[in-house]
Amino acid sequence: MNIKNLLRSGRKQILQIALLSLLFNSIYAFGNFALGIWTKSYWFLTMGAYNLILAIMRFSVVMSGRRNDKNVSENFIQRFIGVMIVLLGFVLSCSVYLSINFDVAHKFHEIIMITIATYTFTKITFAIINYVKRNKFNSHVISTIRCIALCDATAAIYSMQKSMLISFEGMTNNDIHLMNTLTGIGVVIIVIVLGVLLIKKSKKEIKNG
Repeated sequence: MNIKNLLRSGRKQILQIALLSLLFNSIYAFGNFALGIWTKSYWFLTMGAYNLILAIMRFSVVMSGRRNDKNVSENFIQRFIGVMIVLLGFVLSCSVYLSINFDVAHKFHEIIMITIATYTFTKITFAIINYVKRNKFNSHVISTIRCIALCDATAAIYSMQKSMLISFEGMTNNDIHLMNTLTGIGVVIIVIVLGVLLIKKSKKEIKNG
């Protein structure tokens, strides 16, 4: 019973974190859309689309996790989120294209950049650990939430790298361009692969079920 209570408590906490992330992504999405329309910037519009997709995914998972009935199957949610993650990958590819061709990056003071890097590496570390441990809960909802978190953390690595390379001296513009291109392509591939794996997993479970 103690183990079951711990798992239930952990599930509730994970859903609460997902709900907070949903609110953040929603606010950030509409803020970017507003800036994009106001400034006629494709970059802000792309970031708005990115955060809107994250918000839709988190909203879907949180709502499915709060339901007690099974009118909407967890396998359906998994497949839907998988498709949305693949779509997120294509939106990220647009972001990578814009950032590489139009030098969209922010330069920060060294102390601020180190703080951002520390936060980002902590975020990706926990995302990877939680993704690996996702099967402990034996829950499609928790597994899907952690897949979304891993995608978001992976994308954050690319955003951090862009700012880091221009904030610290030592690399030529060509080297920076090459690093951003390779990392951007890698991030897009990882996100799309995670989405495809989630879709294949849901199809396999439906077939076996």
